[in-house]
Amino acid sequence: MKENHEIMTDTLFYIDPSGIDTQPERFSVEEKRILDIINQKVAASETLQDMMDFLLAQLHIICSCDRIGLAFMEENAARVIAHECKTHYEPVLLGKGYAEDLNVTSLKEVIQHGTPRIIGDLESYISSHPESPSTRILLREGIRSSMTCPLRVGDRNVGLFFISSRSAHSYGNHEAALQLAMTERLSQAVEKAYRIEQLAEANRSYMEMLAFVTHELKSPLSAIIMQGQTLTHGYRGELNAEQKETIDKMILQGEYLTGLIGEYLNLARIETDDFHLALRSGINLWSEVIQHSIELAEPSIIKKEMHLNLEETDRNILAECDPELLKIVIVNLLGNAAKYGFTRGEIRLRVSQDSNSITLAIWNEGPGFPEKDRHRLFRKFSRLQSPELLKEKGTGVGLYTSWRIIKLHGGRILANSNPGHWAEFRFTLPQPIPKPHPGTI
Repeated sequence: MKENHEIMTDTLFYIDPSGIDTQPERFSVEEKRILDIINQKVAASETLQDMMDFLLAQLHIICSCDRIGLAFMEENAARVIAHECKTHYEPVLLGKGYAEDLNVTSLKEVIQHGTPRIIGDLESYISSHPESPSTRILLREGIRSSMTCPLRVGDRNVGLFFISSRSAHSYGNHEAALQLAMTERLSQAVEKAYRIEQLAEANRSYMEMLAFVTHELKSPLSAIIMQGQTLTHGYRGELNAEQKETIDKMILQGEYLTGLIGEYLNLARIETDDFHLALRSGINLWSEVIQHSIELAEPSIIKKEMHLNLEETDRNILAECDPELLKIVIVNLLGNAAKYGFTRGEIRLRVSQDSNSITLAIWNEGPGFPEKDRHRLFRKFSRLQSPELLKEKGTGVGLYTSWRIIKLHGGRILANSNPGHWAEFRFTLPQPIPKPHPGTI
């Protein structure tokens, strides 16, 4: 290649960006207007898809543009992956996910030296580069010329931006100057949107794996607990005291892990947008929700020898709610009241109703929490750091899940405490649930 990166062949050439004038004076009034719009709008785009839709519409005004594409490097820049493409035609044959090794394409020069590449005639280019499968695919789409520009932030390669036309020889120095004039802002916006997408995808993959692992553990763990209970109940013969004590400990550990699995399954459902309200009207709050929740939380209460006091509990309240999701909240709150309450202390549950809402509160005798730590409640994986609370195992997932469920109902959940004496958690549900229903958050 020539030292100044000038024309290599009749169909393929690289442009030295230092030799391109991108000053506004060289562009027409319309070109400057479009460049200003692009510079303002791309930074405000929330997703790469939105950005590409916008760019295709604007670039078509100032240059021949039937197709635009965006690609990134993976595997330590050994491979180029197509990430987004937008066209003015159908069908699209080279789309998202298409990958090529970098060392078999002419893109290597673009990435290594930051030099825009122009292919003036893809039909001529394929004659001298028959090993290029992407060129063959683009020809099948009807593409005849293309311009590829590097996206860089400082000295870092961010990606590649492609502009393509169904007409041959559509691009030259002027079109390269237009592209370079918007490259800096476009590079920054693309990198930001891409990183956000990567984080979202990583979180989604993590939660899907979490859901899979916890689901696969749930059944065998339940079977182990059942088999242990079969032994302790004497169905396989009498056990001596030492044997029974050992198996009881195994059962307790298994039940603890079962509780964790339930919490993480709920968290995975939330984070993968699998928590949706199944609202029902006329639900008897006592018989269809609270009573079942107490039965589920009862082993934890009995273990701490605590007394559950059902005060001011109207057993005839009818509510609009998702009863299955609401059970998760009440079981979490009762479980926490038992876990963090004083041994042989009291738990109080009360329900009240006014003209437009229902409130349920769960109070327990216990160490409570200091006022300075209130803001840490209901946050994912957040645990209060007081020594009394850290004695008990916990993940911070249950309260977060409860907060999400109550928010789905359009309600609110709050906590109060008198440190060293008591803590109370209560939630309020509007009645009826506001329409349109709050979406998954």
